Amino acid sequence: MEVDEGCRTPRRSEYQIPTPLVCPPPPKKKPFYVKQRRVPPKEGYFQPPDLEGILMDIAPRREACA
Repeated sequence: MEVDEGCRTPRRSEYQIPTPLVCPPPPKKKPFYVKQRRVPPKEGYFQPPDLEGILMDIAPRREACA
C-alpha cells in the first residue's frame, strides 16, 4: 500500500524562477498639471426658477387637525 505524502513544490532547477540580471527601473512620476481657472460663461450661470413659488401653487399647505 502506497502512502500519500500530499502536494509538494517542485525542487528541480528547470522549475525554478530565474533570477533577473538587472533590476527593473523605478516607476516614473506622473506629470504635474497646473489646474487652470475657467473663465465664467458670457451669458452668466444658469438661474433656476423660484421653485418654492411653483410648489406652493401646485400643493397648498393643509392646516393641521387639532
